[in-house]
Amino acid sequence: MNTKGRQAEAMALQLLQKSQLKLLTANYSCRFGEIDLIMLDQSTLVFIEVRARSSLEFGGAAASVDRKKQQKIITTARHFLLCNSKYKLATCRFDVVALETSSAESAPVWYKDAFRL
Repeated sequence: MNTKGRQAEAMALQLLQKSQLKLLTANYSCRFGEIDLIMLDQSTLVFIEVRARSSLEFGGAAASVDRKKQQKIITTARHFLLCNSKYKLATCRFDVVALETSSAESAPVWYKDAFRL
């Protein structure tokens, strides 16, 4: 991962922790894909994709989480649930944290429940 990606994930993590989410794991990966952050929002298990873009061209950071990327995240989340049985009955949510880095004043935007199964 490049420096911009690490900075975006750090900013996202800070935003989410300020909102009382608890980090379970970062950069969870398996043969199906990778999930940037997996956190708990009270009793809800949250799978979070962090995206940073330096341009709004092609719709920007949030729009880059297209249907194909969503499917990879969902499949990876299923793998996480299979490997972590204590969460098998947890309510799950898929969030996106988007950061447009074209502006020095840009802050991450958190899209709760950005997509569903």
